[in-house]
Amino acid sequence: MVEHKIYNMVMVHNDDQVLLLDRQHDDFSGFIPPGGKVDFPESLTASAIREVKEETGLDVWNLEYKGVQHYVNEEQNVRYLIFYYVTDSFTGTLLADSREGNPSWFQKSEAMELPMQDVVRTVFPLFFQEGTFELYLHAEVEASDYTEEILHT
Repeated sequence: MVEHKIYNMVMVHNDDQVLLLDRQHDDFSGFIPPGGKVDFPESLTASAIREVKEETGLDVWNLEYKGVQHYVNEEQNVRYLIFYYVTDSFTGTLLADSREGNPSWFQKSEAMELPMQDVVRTVFPLFFQEGTFELYLHAEVEASDYTEEILHT
């Protein structure tokens, strides 16, 4: 039976700045927008709002759905779904320290130069393009890498 794991990621921005976490633990290190696992039975949007609050201290609203990534790993028999949102509506004060990584504001133009996972680097510009997207990643059995396809809708 195929296992499904559902996550979210929220790009919070303020004019020409973006909010990123300096994540330096586990196997997904680097700079990353806030987000995390969707807990059962919460909605996708409620989960995204909760994750931003937990990881940054900010309250967000007016989340705009930008796209979805699905990563299929045949060897592990699992499909990961990540729902992407963007917002510039927020209040609050950034946490000084977060379990998931310290949150900080960065110039949008400089953010792509920061160390980040390849998939985060791939979706980063998609947050700011018109329309929505689907990112499909597929790792076949015994493959050392995955195939990638970006569809714009």
